[in-house]
Amino acid sequence: MTDYLDFSGVDEADIRRERHKARLLRQSAWWRRKIGPGLCHYCGQRHHPQELTMDHLVPLGRGGKSVKGNLVPACKDCNNKKKTMLPLEWDEYMRTIAAR
Repeated sequence: MTDYLDFSGVDEADIRRERHKARLLRQSAWWRRKIGPGLCHYCGQRHHPQELTMDHLVPLGRGGKSVKGNLVPACKDCNNKKKTMLPLEWDEYMRTIAAR
């Protein structure tokens, strides 16, 4: 199998490595403290901590890394809407929604 190379130059092996790092961080005390308050980083709504997902502010497919500064708790709804958007793109999306 050939490694897939997307538009940002991030290959499949790099993404697999970063996903593995994220899985390890998800098991850490740091992550438990991060989700403890139950707040979604994007919408600010409260959720049961177990319902929050780990989201990369800069998505892996766009060159993001699985480091603490790039990982935030997000509700499934926000995480699904954000998909591969960068923070600036997400902010613009939210402004568009609010203007409706």
